[in-house]
Amino acid sequence: MRGNGDRGDVELLERKGAEDDLEAAYKTEAYKWSFQELCEEFDTDLEKGLMDEQVRKKREVFGENKLTPKPTKPWWYKWAKSVFTGFFNILLWVGSILSLAAYGVRPEEKTNLYIGVVLAAVVLLTGTFGYFQESKSDAIMNSFKEFLPQEVNLLRSGNLLQILAVELVPGDVVMLKSGDKLPADVRFVAGANFQVDNSSLTGESEPQNRFCEPNDARIPREANNLAFFGTLLVKGQGKAVVINTGDNTFMGRIARLADTTATVETPIAKEIKSFVLKISALALLIGAVFGVISGVSSDAENKAVFTVIFVIGIIVANVPEGLLATVTVSLTLTAKRMSHKAVLVKNLEAVETLGSTSVICSDKTGTLTMNLMTVSHVYYDLKEFECDTESPLDGEFDTENKSFQDLVRCGALCNAALVKVDGTITGDASETALVKFVNPQFGNNIAEYRAQFPEVHGIPFNSDNKWQLSIHQVPKAEDEPLDHVLVLKGAPERVLAYCDRYLLNGEMLELDERARETIKDGVTNLGRKGERVLGFCQLDLLSPKFDNHEFSGDSRENCNFPFGRDDDEPGLVFLGLMSLVDPPRPGVPQAVAKCQSAGIKVIMVTGDHPITAKAIAQKVGIIQYDTAEDVAYQRGCPVEDIDESEVRAIVVTGTDLLDNIDGQDDATKAKFWNRVINKENVVFARTSPQQKLLIVQACQERGGIVAVTGDGVNDSPALKKADIGIAMGKTGTDVAKDAADMILLDDNFASIVNGVEEGRIIFDNLKKSIAYTLSSNIPEIIPFLLFVVLKIPLPLTTVMILMVDLGTDLAPAISLAHETKEADIMRRSPRNPKTDNLVTWRLISFAYLQIGVIQALAGIYTYMVILYDFGYHPTQLPGLSGSSQFEMCHTNEDFKYLYCFEDVNVACEYSSNGGLTYPQDFPQEISTRIGIRGGFPMECDARKEALEFANTGYFISIIIVQWADLLICKTRFKSIYDQGMSNRFMNYSLLFETILGAFLIYTPGVQDVFSTRPLHFVHWLPGIPFCILIFCYDELRKAWIRKHRYGWLERTTYW
Repeated sequence: MRGNGDRGDVELLERKGAEDDLEAAYKTEAYKWSFQELCEEFDTDLEKGLMDEQVRKKREVFGENKLTPKPTKPWWYKWAKSVFTGFFNILLWVGSILSLAAYGVRPEEKTNLYIGVVLAAVVLLTGTFGYFQESKSDAIMNSFKEFLPQEVNLLRSGNLLQILAVELVPGDVVMLKSGDKLPADVRFVAGANFQVDNSSLTGESEPQNRFCEPNDARIPREANNLAFFGTLLVKGQGKAVVINTGDNTFMGRIARLADTTATVETPIAKEIKSFVLKISALALLIGAVFGVISGVSSDAENKAVFTVIFVIGIIVANVPEGLLATVTVSLTLTAKRMSHKAVLVKNLEAVETLGSTSVICSDKTGTLTMNLMTVSHVYYDLKEFECDTESPLDGEFDTENKSFQDLVRCGALCNAALVKVDGTITGDASETALVKFVNPQFGNNIAEYRAQFPEVHGIPFNSDNKWQLSIHQVPKAEDEPLDHVLVLKGAPERVLAYCDRYLLNGEMLELDERARETIKDGVTNLGRKGERVLGFCQLDLLSPKFDNHEFSGDSRENCNFPFGRDDDEPGLVFLGLMSLVDPPRPGVPQAVAKCQSAGIKVIMVTGDHPITAKAIAQKVGIIQYDTAEDVAYQRGCPVEDIDESEVRAIVVTGTDLLDNIDGQDDATKAKFWNRVINKENVVFARTSPQQKLLIVQACQERGGIVAVTGDGVNDSPALKKADIGIAMGKTGTDVAKDAADMILLDDNFASIVNGVEEGRIIFDNLKKSIAYTLSSNIPEIIPFLLFVVLKIPLPLTTVMILMVDLGTDLAPAISLAHETKEADIMRRSPRNPKTDNLVTWRLISFAYLQIGVIQALAGIYTYMVILYDFGYHPTQLPGLSGSSQFEMCHTNEDFKYLYCFEDVNVACEYSSNGGLTYPQDFPQEISTRIGIRGGFPMECDARKEALEFANTGYFISIIIVQWADLLICKTRFKSIYDQGMSNRFMNYSLLFETILGAFLIYTPGVQDVFSTRPLHFVHWLPGIPFCILIFCYDELRKAWIRKHRYGWLERTTYW
């Protein structure tokens, strides 16, 4: 004995602990052991199962047979973290708190209350949105629960019982039958003809045969006597021993890997985070520096409050509060457009990520292929003919050829698949593929054709025979004796062994050695294409010998009809071959080519066989060059003799990964990954979920923005690790969908190309939105700097800045998301996230130093024009707000009146007396020129009114110059005359921002909230010349760039 029960439990527990490291591959030795060793290791009995006491002990060690979700923080904690942390959020919270504090000190200034509330609302909304984005993967572990069956039949204490699947423990002996979902990882010990569907776990498109005998496979996943939790037993009935339960199963390790894999921050999130950090730090720095200057130089009564208000203004002016809202809405609009192209976006930021993608790691089955076996080639008359996998009637074959007709008849009769009334076909994958091909040859009425050939005997396929046989009556007149035909299909080597003749152009010839070798070459060629090859043969059983014959037998040895068993017995007649393949989806080769022309490397990562993977990769264009194996085959030399630098394509198996990564040092691993990933064409086959994760990580470490496609459970860790995970909508498991950022509703790889194009468009358009948004920052900052440096009355209030950032600028900024592409963006390389940033110094230079400066000049000019109309000459403005009493004078009678004079060289003076008499040398004081309230001496309320008109004029001037700013941001290279004005949303947004601006200044009640005043029409006009200047300047700049490509102007101003 290898050990008693206690020792077995200890050994199992040690293995359990050893596998806690998620970096370790799934390991078990159970597939290598004999039945006796298996029973000793798990302390079980194949005939009686476990005893009740053993079950109790094992459950104490291993727990219930279910997956354990990782501990998670409560939702309110995640929400609070999203709302109250982060530099941008903290900055806005500080601004909000300071505003509310200032309102507490000076309740009469209600604008501070409005600012505090608005800033708090902005950070609450953006934080809440971030919370919903970050919580998208919480449901991954829950999706795995669907793989656990409710109940299972097993042997316990010698009794056949039915228990809940969660009560299973290692060592239990379970009874399985066709259609059962595997309740745990098991080793088959009794039964025959097992087949399991591993497609959701490994990506293998065909059911896999399973046996009971010990196996010497290198890794458990390759063992043909194991089946894993969550897979489906599609054929067979028998007995199996549970070897792993719960978290220790292959599925459990995938679940934990997916659940613990950190979600990668998207490129757009990194860009925005970096930009917000920089712009916020700049705001804080400017606010602090000029706040100190203001505090030191101010002689205001409430110096501290005054300084705080100033700092708030600087922060609000610098920070684009509407930026996150603009980005969110723009991404949402793009996601909506993508939904019409069969792409469902779960994570909005993934929209742009797809456009930045430089590497696509694509699954094969169901993504690049249809996940539907189809006849790809037929072979008859010693020749190979290609079939049309989309249209069975089309192909290179001749439907009138007698050899082809007999081959099709054999495929129709020697077939257990059935066609239902609604046209659906039931049966295993291979037989269904054959019926799909032959049914149209019989007018899509194979049932009627089969009825003409009643089956009288059959031998079903089994793993020992590797063939299927049936005998049918041949249609005859009623008075004629019955003839029969024997039809057989199976493994080509078996079929050839049973044949001594073959059909050539409908004529029966002896199957000599030359013909036999020709057929073998045909089998080899089809196999090299990665296709599953089936051989077909027949034998006419003619009357009178077989007229009333009772056919019997279930093997070649015991059947009572000819089977070529000796020289006295005729052999069968070879008809031909049919090869099956899971064909590429329509449009996939074109989509792959388009990705490659866009500079995106497409890598196939599959759990399927290397030959099959390579064949499909060649068909869809992922492999375009010869591999080392191909070159060696062509030269007739060993693969080791081929120089690595000669080949541009490579197929890497999971075993290769084990040899080159497992236990190797970092330098060796890096050398291996560099050698593989730097090849132009790359395919990974027979990979495990852990290896797929390592492949994604290796691509990311080499600077790639990686998109991963997948539909199975095995894909979920990589989907989550990728920069963008893309799951299949039709065939994808819920696990894959939960882990993904995006879902292809039509399961078509070609839809990814649409997503890439939309992603690139939205990146360009986000740059335009940001350029538009940032341009208004300078005209918002300059007023505060002039207020401190020159001590002029504040040209623009903080609340008006929020009116621009969260009001008039939002719709135009969002409208740029609707802008069409400027050029064929699918012909340019993916952007480099290290250099091709969303916000570059050239963009900041464009927005701040070029357009922003012109906008600031427009605002200052409008401000001065309006104050001049109230009697304040521009040269008299400096110094008027030195004591902050220009508009805030109610608490100090010394500043109740202000006297200004026609001689602009004489400074204005404050006084508590409104009826002064002046010396003769003083010129007569001036009065208002447009008759609005006041006169001289100007009282506090009149001065406040004049400044509010000037503030309002400055606000309107920003709207006017933003008209031009919006138009020039439509394009970065083309002229607006070439781009056109087809963006109706933008056209309406121009009208909207103007109407909104008018509403804010002309609506009673609203004026009191925002301190605006109803401007005369003449005061809308000063900003128009600057609007025209901006438009003309940028059109000339872009024209020069188009004419002088890559010149100095493009290098310094193209953003």
